[in-house]
Amino acid sequence: MSLDGQTEMSRLYKLAQTFNCFYLSGLKSPDCKPFFVEGYQVGLVRPDVMKQLLKYPEVFLVGSYGVELNPAFRDYEERSDQIDKVLRELRAENVFIALKGWRDECFEVKTDFLSKSLLKMDRCATCLFGIRNYGVDINGYVRHPVLGLCLWFQKRSPTKQTWPGKWDNMVGGGLSVGHGILETAHKEAMEEASVPLHLLNNLISAGCVSFFFESERGLFPNTEFVFDLELPVDFVPVNADGEVETFELLPAKECLEKILTADFKTTSTPVALDFLIRHGLVTPENEKEYLKIIELLHVPLQSIYGTCNIPINTNIKENGTSLHKISNN
Repeated sequence: MSLDGQTEMSRLYKLAQTFNCFYLSGLKSPDCKPFFVEGYQVGLVRPDVMKQLLKYPEVFLVGSYGVELNPAFRDYEERSDQIDKVLRELRAENVFIALKGWRDECFEVKTDFLSKSLLKMDRCATCLFGIRNYGVDINGYVRHPVLGLCLWFQKRSPTKQTWPGKWDNMVGGGLSVGHGILETAHKEAMEEASVPLHLLNNLISAGCVSFFFESERGLFPNTEFVFDLELPVDFVPVNADGEVETFELLPAKECLEKILTADFKTTSTPVALDFLIRHGLVTPENEKEYLKIIELLHVPLQSIYGTCNIPINTNIKENGTSLHKISNN
């Protein structure tokens, strides 16, 4: 791929629009409704999901304003248990494709990253409610004496529950309940690529990328904590958990073409693209949409739902059901 080709490079802007498809178009649609817990909006619910939640009026209060988790559930454990029961029933009924990826691994549901968690939910189900997800990604790179700057990519196992057989960053994983950022980075690096601890001591925090993607599975507002890890020329990643088919080392210039193919996991391209920007492969001189791409790598997910407590007014009836109407006063 020629870095001087303006028309060719504009494909990167199209890529940024793809992994932010919901941010650019879905947020403007009135079809998706807010999801509230304890008076706070923590997500968005699509019409197909709302239709199913109507079957559980004791758990979800569904109205024209949105969906509210029953405020009678007062603590973390009760909220988590009540939602888990519903999700397991929907899973057994094979209602949503997303629930086929059930992992018995939960993500926290919060108003923002630093706030106290309101409940936990199996990670495969968070996209049904537009819950903000957090993860870590590691760019494993090599300064090769012949090939120059290179990146390691992994090919996901064909048996993976999501994005099977797609190319991906060297290491990546979600922040599950009870695990911290650096802890997760170390855990995933050892499991996915057998990176020894003495090399992990060289991990460099490289910021975050954030984007809002939508697929047939649901809504994905994702924030990834990014790390760079320079590796020795003679180091070769070896998978230890059965989730990676193979690894490939590519010169950075070839990585641009790689992430533009349909064979690369769409929601991992922001991390690789961010790396290539930070290392001078994509610049304002060779990419006319440079500023737009930068913005689409850092969409404001932490404030997109708001963090202010929302007053609840009772005694509102809708469709014959008593609701707690939520307003933004």
